[in-house]
Amino acid sequence: MSGEELRLPRSRAVNERLHAAVPGGAHTYAKGDDQYPQDLAPVIDHGRGARVWDVDGNEYLEYGSGLRSVSLGHAHPRVLEAVRRELDRGSNFVRPSVVEAEAAERFLATVPTAEMVKFAKNGSDATTAAVRLSRAVTGRRRVALCADHPFFSVDDWFIGTTPMPTGIPPETTDLTVTFPYGDLAAVEALFDRYPDEIACLILEPATQTEPPPGYLQGLRDLAHRHGSVLVFDEMITGFRWSEAGAQGLYGVTPDLSTFGKALGNGFAVSALAGRRELMEWGGLRHDGDRVFLLSTTHGAETHALAAAMAVQTTYVEEGVTARLHALGERLAAGVRDAAAAMGVAGHVVVRGRASNLVFATLDARGLPSQEYRTLFLRSLLTGGVLAPSFVVSGALEEADVDRTVDVVGQACAVYRKALDAGDPTPWLGGRPVRPVFRRKV
Repeated sequence: MSGEELRLPRSRAVNERLHAAVPGGAHTYAKGDDQYPQDLAPVIDHGRGARVWDVDGNEYLEYGSGLRSVSLGHAHPRVLEAVRRELDRGSNFVRPSVVEAEAAERFLATVPTAEMVKFAKNGSDATTAAVRLSRAVTGRRRVALCADHPFFSVDDWFIGTTPMPTGIPPETTDLTVTFPYGDLAAVEALFDRYPDEIACLILEPATQTEPPPGYLQGLRDLAHRHGSVLVFDEMITGFRWSEAGAQGLYGVTPDLSTFGKALGNGFAVSALAGRRELMEWGGLRHDGDRVFLLSTTHGAETHALAAAMAVQTTYVEEGVTARLHALGERLAAGVRDAAAAMGVAGHVVVRGRASNLVFATLDARGLPSQEYRTLFLRSLLTGGVLAPSFVVSGALEEADVDRTVDVVGQACAVYRKALDAGDPTPWLGGRPVRPVFRRKV
């Protein structure tokens, strides 16, 4: 597919319909058309495996599928079979289904560092429940979150700390404090500054960089020494780092942890898991005040829990995490070689764990550039690669990765021309892409 051949008239029309009916034109800001080059924001018609087709009939290799949620590939047969089996039996009842017990037991067998689990539909519900539970258990109000991690929740305790705090009372935001990743001394300083005030530390256990030796255990020790709760947000690391999450890989058990994204392979399911003595605060078998932990009408839909069980079984039996790492390593090596061959190795940079790769686009000064990201995305799209990141799915084949590397090579050639010209504007095709979190539209 060449740039002259990529036409999206139907996608543009549907995008207009979306903006007319849906604020922002999408139900997740990261899927907005402002995240893509002008007039090159495809609207998806369907997907299968590692490929998607837009409403104009264009086919793409897709990365970062469903914002990392579709890790096995679209319409995975094992998952769909489990879902269809439950759909014929009813999906929601006035009392718990036996599927809820089966799904909880399966999860706890897969993530043995957790002792109890409660399911919900999205990550924000789970992380906010972890914060609420931490406040209840400790009797404290402040939340300390890692400032280097991009997203924890749509709720006020987090969104108030972003460049989009409009509508959130300052007194709510004032209860959230932040710390940098990898710096135990900074966390210790927070505890000194707010003695007996911090209810929990919440962070992703790992992202683009591996945790420094002893860091996660050091956080656990600090939290417990100061009477706080340690919460791992495993929405991304869960299953991609190991079947038991990052906590299983690094051998550090948090008090609470949250899972989602890959858990349902596109079906809506998330989980709050943790130590029994904490989780029971949200239950009926204790003598203290009741805690409203999680209560969602659709949190235990049987077909979504069936999907989660099928996903976990597939990961364990088929070694999916190892496959994701192998595919990611092949892709990272290929992209780096392609960038080096075109003389842009210092500008197109692949980062992160092999199972969760992202890319940075840097300008001539080595600074992050939305203009060069736009140029790069446009070249990928016209080459048939839909890649807001380089996060792989298990449905990719090695030949798909090699084809992607070829397209990246073509994109890097355009990148080189723009650097040599000293101005990427002629290759943008319109306005540049925008960051999700920004003050103004």
